[in-house]
Amino acid sequence: MAQVIYGVWDGVVHDYRQGKAVEGATPPDLKDFEVFDDDNPIRAFVADRGFFVFDENVNLIDTFWQYLSKAAEESCGKCTPCRMGTVLVRDALGAMRRGLEADLGLDEIATMAEQMRATSLCGLGQSCGTALGKAIAAFRDEFEAELAKHEPARRQHAMSYMTAPCIEACPSKVNVPRYIDYIRDGKPEHSLGVILQKYPMAATCSRVCVRFCEAACRRKMVDEAVGIKILKRYVAEYQTGPHPLVFSKDMIANILPEDQRVAVVGAGPAGVSCAYHLLMRGYHVDVYEAQGEMGGMAAIGIPSYRLPKDVLLNEMNAITKLGGRFFFNQRLGSDFSVDDLFKRGYKSVFLALGCQEGTKMGCDNEDTSLAGYESGVGFLLKVHDHVAGIKKHEIDGEVVVVGGGNVAMDCVRSAIRMGAKKVHLVYRRTEADMPADREEVVAAHDEGIEFHVLTNPLAIISEDGRVTGVRLTKMEQTEMDAKGRRNVRPIPGSEYVMPCSVVIAAIGQQVDTGSVKPQDGVEMSKWNWVVANKETLATSRPGVFAGGDCYLGPSTLIAAMADGLKAARNIDDYLRRGSTRFFPRSRMRKILENNKLFSNDCIEVPVKNEYRVHHPELSPEVRKTMFGEVEQIISSEDAYKESMRCMRCYRIYSVITEHSIPEGAA
Repeated sequence: MAQVIYGVWDGVVHDYRQGKAVEGATPPDLKDFEVFDDDNPIRAFVADRGFFVFDENVNLIDTFWQYLSKAAEESCGKCTPCRMGTVLVRDALGAMRRGLEADLGLDEIATMAEQMRATSLCGLGQSCGTALGKAIAAFRDEFEAELAKHEPARRQHAMSYMTAPCIEACPSKVNVPRYIDYIRDGKPEHSLGVILQKYPMAATCSRVCVRFCEAACRRKMVDEAVGIKILKRYVAEYQTGPHPLVFSKDMIANILPEDQRVAVVGAGPAGVSCAYHLLMRGYHVDVYEAQGEMGGMAAIGIPSYRLPKDVLLNEMNAITKLGGRFFFNQRLGSDFSVDDLFKRGYKSVFLALGCQEGTKMGCDNEDTSLAGYESGVGFLLKVHDHVAGIKKHEIDGEVVVVGGGNVAMDCVRSAIRMGAKKVHLVYRRTEADMPADREEVVAAHDEGIEFHVLTNPLAIISEDGRVTGVRLTKMEQTEMDAKGRRNVRPIPGSEYVMPCSVVIAAIGQQVDTGSVKPQDGVEMSKWNWVVANKETLATSRPGVFAGGDCYLGPSTLIAAMADGLKAARNIDDYLRRGSTRFFPRSRMRKILENNKLFSNDCIEVPVKNEYRVHHPELSPEVRKTMFGEVEQIISSEDAYKESMRCMRCYRIYSVITEHSIPEGAA
């Protein structure tokens, strides 16, 4: 563990130098602070909550000059305290580090840092001077000792990173405050550009994203989280509908030679994202898909009332417009192998197979051949084909769906639209424990779905090869499990039968067991997921990378697209350099995550209460009779109003290191 020598954190002064111990202070438990990259020790760390010094020879003036230089560079300039304060403090520290007379003394710098905190309009200005003010107050002798030398200080090796809680919560690390800023400025097309830097499916994501960013939004400490998702929907469909950007090969700066070819296996969100970023880097990309259409689980697993298929298709078509090719009805493991792809001349392969095979419930008489028994994914595929007019599927009677995730919610809400007399949702834990998006749970309630929580299936009841009911038992909560959730156990004597004609097991999915075979040389886990390096997504076979559901297990669309970007970046390095690069910003994110540096953040500057704008939607009585899209786009006036609620909670983090840090992006 890295040893703190001195510093200030959350207002607590730490000083562990000989004879200077601060009473009541205990060394912080910092994780992953020993080195920043290989054999490159971290000498100091500066953040909004304070700073730590790990090397007594660190020059504090230079350390804070580099930190405030980043703040001045990133200031938006809309308010005087931040626009002028960061520059004045930076320049004063810059003069001091060069051994020159500064326009501001230490007292004036501390006063200006406090004025920035108290009067700036956004999080960047409110936070960037905090650590400096605390440092001057607690360790003024260190600053004065450096000033007394009257000689230039050697510039230290450093790296500074600006982020926000919403950015760090997003798997794709989309710069959320920046795209909201562009909406404020009346430039939604610029806002869309910020999103397209990370993935091509803005309109799709704006409909089905699970909103990790909103869960992290600090505006919740005032009233409600900013409607980040509905703002994304607004910019994705501004003026010209759900496909405002015309993709073409002209967008590619440098198209590589024809032999620089990459195969992507799977046309779902992970595969399409990877193909998009590889194409933009100049590679020639072919996408192999087992189904007869692009989209993967986004196409067959998300009903049209949440994601209209024309929206998805328009965004997926970006791949062909950029020069990529799709090969449909091509299944890995039966129509081709990994070896075949390399023999065809592909330099690298990305596996983005998805999880389209259902998981059994494990109850008695669970016979998948029974008429009326469905897996969650299998049922949604039938719904997709019914709505698309490919194959008619009718439901007669009552339906029981087992599960509590988004797939289960899609199943119950689709079943009611398919004409079910009544739809029941059975879940073994409480409603609060359901992993489904809260909005989906509320929508299911609104549409008349009957919830049976703390209830578990024991057996499927059938007659003449057809489902006639489910034997259930009531559950009760017990002690906490390792994840902090209460365990559950059956209540003796609480068994009962729920009649139904259809039972849908929506408790999980897995990779098709016949896709990746031992001869492919790709290691698989005991859960039948592809084993890949967490940082690079490289598998056990050189040149083969994997991401999305086949690597993560059933996950979210945004996480799959993030894997596509990561894979493309590392495939590019593998093919151009023979190895993957070190990425300083990714390393800084790991430090922030491992130490939960946002967890104690709080609102200090008063903010006026102003509750969020909500998107228009069809009434429950209308929408449950059809598969038309439920949620509608907000107006430009509402988009501006909602964008003004963003507090721009930017924070800057900086490290001082022993040696120079390798160049890198992302």
